[in-house]
Amino acid sequence: MDPIRFDGVQRLTFPNATAPAAPAADPSAPSFGDMFKKVLTDTSDLETGSRDLIQSFLRGEPVELHQVMAASEEASISLELLVELRNKLTDAYRSVMNVQ
Repeated sequence: MDPIRFDGVQRLTFPNATAPAAPAADPSAPSFGDMFKKVLTDTSDLETGSRDLIQSFLRGEPVELHQVMAASEEASISLELLVELRNKLTDAYRSVMNVQ
């Protein structure tokens, strides 16, 4: 069977292929709590870095405006993602609590 091309990406099809089995739980994989702590730390680090760049720019240090804007936007997007994640977790918790 010929490969299918879609916007420059090649997708291969294999006849008689079966779906892969679910992977076994990896004991070395980080827990959800560890991943959530990492996201919180990363968001905090982005905010601190953005604040430092803004202060450097305002003091007249050699920082380009586009660097300041990019760091500020990256921190903002990271915070928005974190807020949405919190909202989804809260909704999931409420759904579980309402199950009878």
